[in-house]
Amino acid sequence: MHTLTRTIVVTADPDAVWQIVGRFGGLADWHPLLPPSVIEDGADPETPGAVQAFSVNGQVVIRERLLEKDDSRRMLRYTIHESAVPVSDYVSTLSVHPHEAGAEIRWAATYEAADELVPEIEKHFGDTIYATGLDTLKQRFALPAYHDNETHGP
Repeated sequence: MHTLTRTIVVTADPDAVWQIVGRFGGLADWHPLLPPSVIEDGADPETPGAVQAFSVNGQVVIRERLLEKDDSRRMLRYTIHESAVPVSDYVSTLSVHPHEAGAEIRWAATYEAADELVPEIEKHFGDTIYATGLDTLKQRFALPAYHDNETHGP
């Protein structure tokens, strides 16, 4: 079993962050690399068992199944239901935790894969999907830049 984790701290209230990241069917709404998704079979995207399908040019490229969603713990867990990526038993957890600076967003996964594929999977999921999404959230929740209001004489 392999593990993969990426985290980032944002200067925002954990509940405000969870309002954005805590929707299983809404990942593509805030993640710049993910294509739009559809919840299959008219399922409730907040109910475990719902399947989210991401498509590119009309072709489904990945299906994810919601395993658990807990708003009180600001956590959702899902599994890759179908994908071209050579992994199995892939379970990912996206969670938001209180932090002294605001909120820590944690995106982690456990999975099975051939050892020689782990660097490629780390790069694809960890460095590309997870890190890009977390960086986007950090920018979204960044405090406004401080502006020096000092006035200058003639």
